[in-house]
Amino acid sequence: MMRMMNNKANVKIFSIVIAAIFIVGIGALAYTQMASPSSNSGTSTIGVIDTSRMLSQDNPIYISAAQEYMSYQSQLQQETQAKIDAAQDDATKQKIAEEARQNLAKKDQEIAKLVQAQLDAGIQVITDGEYRRAFWHIDFLEHLNGIEGYHPEHGYKFNGVETKPYNTRCCGKVSWNPNHPFIEHFKKLKDIVGDRGVVKYTIPSPNQLMYPIQWDTGVYATRAEFAKDVQQAYKDAIKAFYDAGCRYLQFDDVYWGSLCNNHLKPEFEADKAQALENIQVVLAAKPADMVITTHVCRGNFRSTYLLTGAYDPIADALFGQTQYDGYFLEYDDERSGGFEPLKHFANNPHKGRIVLGLISSKFPELEDKAAIKARIEEATKYVPLEQLCLSPQCGFASTEEGNIMTEAQQWAKVRYVEEIAKEVWGED
Repeated sequence: MMRMMNNKANVKIFSIVIAAIFIVGIGALAYTQMASPSSNSGTSTIGVIDTSRMLSQDNPIYISAAQEYMSYQSQLQQETQAKIDAAQDDATKQKIAEEARQNLAKKDQEIAKLVQAQLDAGIQVITDGEYRRAFWHIDFLEHLNGIEGYHPEHGYKFNGVETKPYNTRCCGKVSWNPNHPFIEHFKKLKDIVGDRGVVKYTIPSPNQLMYPIQWDTGVYATRAEFAKDVQQAYKDAIKAFYDAGCRYLQFDDVYWGSLCNNHLKPEFEADKAQALENIQVVLAAKPADMVITTHVCRGNFRSTYLLTGAYDPIADALFGQTQYDGYFLEYDDERSGGFEPLKHFANNPHKGRIVLGLISSKFPELEDKAAIKARIEEATKYVPLEQLCLSPQCGFASTEEGNIMTEAQQWAKVRYVEEIAKEVWGED
């Protein structure tokens, strides 16, 4: 969701991240929004786990490399630790460190290839495919002060499949970690992209910490107290990304999808009110020349889903009252309901863009073009066409496992969305 000063095409398309093997990223989506070349809107497109405590030695040669490596893939921390502990001499430890450095270099190389592939495809809003993450959300959350990663008995239970067991929980007072690795990750991506495009960075919404399993661990007496600290942590995160040069940030949010799924539960109204407060408070800290968008998801793992439910129960709050610059909304099948909830955008003075996720990123088959165009036309009953955009319903993966699609099939979806968008909106 980008006000692109140098975007010559008035085409509502997306930037989606293609990996060498798979795409990692629930929020690896972006679209380009035309602005006049004379526009001054600018190009706008968050626990601490102290990994050093997991190491048994003090030699900085291998500690620094292992820390850097483990900050990227949290589930490998114990494996790396075990290798270091088992090493009998410094030479072996340094070899482990060198392997870690090589692994890091390979990530950088693959991200550079991915950036070039996006640019070659004419995509102007660039992401790193979330290559440095195992999960779309956990890797960020566990590096906040007061949040830790841990291994529960079970993973997330999707429709017919379960993720590996890893999650986050509160272990102390929550605050922003000034040494959060994602800031350096952003800077690396920005350096790779240079002036060739606009860098978009995705992080999980603060609402992802509002589940009882995350916050109700005995540290905080109430969720409201916990939420205040989370809100401040995210406000500080926005500033940190902004100071690092980020002008396009996205909050990926499954919590709203959970509310759609659980709207008949007695706690629904309180949960919705807390979610709305979190977003309103955090977005109030957004600099004027920074764009922040959101993606509402119902789960995305191995081409299946976690949740179901139309937007109706949350539309008055999310669509009518939050001030995101854009909303990436799943609309690829009947689980998301109809377009009528979009009517609440008419009451929102912020006028963010609405990105219709009509194209599935779970399956390789190309949708019927006429049907997609008809659905876009249907959405215009509630939102003007010029406020609408098109994208896949999600990224091609939300974890390192990815969806069941080949790289070629993913690129075919990319080209298809661009093709449809040009036919619907045209270009200069």
